[in-house]
Amino acid sequence: MADLAVGTAILSVSTPGTTFLPAAADAAALARDLNDHTAALTSEHPDRFGFFAVVPMPHIDESVAEVTRALDELKADGVVLLANSAGTYLGQAGQDDLFAALDARSAVVFIHPADLPGPTVPGVLPFAADFLLDTTRAAYLLVRNGIRRRYPSIRFILSHAGGFVPYASHRMAVAVISDTGRSAADSLDDFSSFYFDTALSSSAAALPTPLAFAQPGHVTFGSDWPFAPVTAGRLFAAGLETYTGLDEQGRDAIARTNAMGLFPRLGSTPATGTRPPIQELRHTVGRAVMRGVARLISAD
Repeated sequence: MADLAVGTAILSVSTPGTTFLPAAADAAALARDLNDHTAALTSEHPDRFGFFAVVPMPHIDESVAEVTRALDELKADGVVLLANSAGTYLGQAGQDDLFAALDARSAVVFIHPADLPGPTVPGVLPFAADFLLDTTRAAYLLVRNGIRRRYPSIRFILSHAGGFVPYASHRMAVAVISDTGRSAADSLDDFSSFYFDTALSSSAAALPTPLAFAQPGHVTFGSDWPFAPVTAGRLFAAGLETYTGLDEQGRDAIARTNAMGLFPRLGSTPATGTRPPIQELRHTVGRAVMRGVARLISAD
């Protein structure tokens, strides 16, 4: 957090979540343990951490129970859902009870990809392309199956700039027309209503599309740590800092202001933490080097 000048972080458990435990009772027990741990950590450092609760998908009844407990009792800042849980995609039939519980609480839902339900391709690391497709599939189903419309109070955040969603949104809207007859304009409104984080995506090549497509205030900072090493986080943070399509106000919105709309309880937290002078010097030099690297990459 100090390396990226992050004042407050929202903690979440990413893939595989609880899916490696096939029994519903076991998955639910693990979700409870994880949420109790992160709730305690957040309680000890409320100005530094928030947390997204883990739920034991694809087990609907157990997931609804944990959503209720985590949001109502533990005061979680939101919920993390995998794009697919053991092959069951978010947005498929049979999940209305879960979405109703989330909608009733105006929940923030962070969607993170998982391994695709199928064999990997030799030489293609999952995070290189498969994760982006996984997120896109879930977002497509949430729009195609009308979940964005039926549960409008849920604030969905798509990781990694939404996978392919901003880039392929019009293509997907046409697909929804051919499949359901729904208006393309309605589908595009639904796709643009997602929030998009910048994890591994704040490069000069990637930023223009989500910034042009997302509704105002719907792009937020993401680091992807610890799956992405600190060096990668520094590089993409530098990409955001040096991107010429944003002014200072725009960068501040992504880094802080837009998130305040989702997590107002964190509004009193200072924008960044303080460091001893020698650490501050190292940080300043390191960020300057990464900004230089980011500019060189953008120039190419």
